[in-house]
Amino acid sequence: MDSSLVAPSAPRTIQVGNLEIRPAEMQVLVDGRRAGLTVREFQIFWALAERRDRVVTREEIYRLIWDGRLPRRNRSVDVFVRKVRVKLEKLAPECTYIHTHFGIGYRFYPEPVLESSAGHPAPRSNGADGLRPS
Repeated sequence: MDSSLVAPSAPRTIQVGNLEIRPAEMQVLVDGRRAGLTVREFQIFWALAERRDRVVTREEIYRLIWDGRLPRRNRSVDVFVRKVRVKLEKLAPECTYIHTHFGIGYRFYPEPVLESSAGHPAPRSNGADGLRPS
């Protein structure tokens, strides 16, 4: 497993609106409430957050989290992403922080993605990426 997926040597908290990611504690909070992610769920969410400027492929997540030991057709990443979404949606039902790029992978959006009336994601943005490392 990539050592950057666990608490970095200089822990920093990422705060985005109502979302807070604390890598040193492997915790994700929404409006101050813990999401209750498992270690594996946190690792996947952190991998996406650290690479927020691009889509992360399933294969890349396999390499990062499982050292590439899973078969290519394994759907474990999809299952874990679904679990993360369910836990975050319980705390912020109007927000989607992980967007699926079908056939490619996933991307973390630093600002919550609100579902538009057409059912397509409509990112909220103030023109900046909205991340404030502390």
